[in-house]
Amino acid sequence: MSATVLPGTGVPAQRVNLKLGPGLLQNRDANEAGPSIITTRAGTLNHSANGSRWWVESNSRRYVPAPQESVIGVIVQRVGEGYRVDIGSAHYASLDSLAFEGATKRNKPNLKVGSLVYARVSLAHKDMEPELECFDAQTRKSEGFGELKGGFLVKCSLKMCRDLLDPKHFLLPLLGARFPLEAAVGMNGRVWVSAKEPRQIIAISRCIEAVDPDGGGLDEAGVKALLGTLDV
Repeated sequence: MSATVLPGTGVPAQRVNLKLGPGLLQNRDANEAGPSIITTRAGTLNHSANGSRWWVESNSRRYVPAPQESVIGVIVQRVGEGYRVDIGSAHYASLDSLAFEGATKRNKPNLKVGSLVYARVSLAHKDMEPELECFDAQTRKSEGFGELKGGFLVKCSLKMCRDLLDPKHFLLPLLGARFPLEAAVGMNGRVWVSAKEPRQIIAISRCIEAVDPDGGGLDEAGVKALLGTLDV
């Protein structure tokens, strides 16, 4: 189910273990009249099949961190036992040096300024700096999170990132059928890609930019035609 909503619209979400995604706010005062959950942005209201997760999709320009979302960040500063990370939001995020799989005080990653990390938002609050972790919350394993070495960072719209995370989207399977590739998609408008040859990396980045709704908006047939003009 999806419906177009405006800021302040009431959301009929009623469930014990309810998870609210971006664009939704829960009213903490139970005695206050009105809906207990309201929207904070204009967009499309969506929920999971069982109604346990609700969120608002909107093609906003700036990323607003939300808990449990995967992001790609750039290390901008080392602070004490952690790092400050640029994730494209209004404020830098913090990443503890122990927030990696198997990290200890004696054995922990030594990230340089400019390094890329694939991380999960563990804390997001409007009055606090976002916090990141580089492991899965349930398994405590890296599950693909951590430093991203080599490759190339592509910036695109937030909607394009959400589309790429959809298993039914055509682009990454189409490219993967032509040559081996690695990709990490962040919800913050950043995609990290890697392949054996530089020309393949260039082709991936050009296809992402061409399919992006804020770019060319190409469909599958258009991407196949584009790939026909590239030497891959």
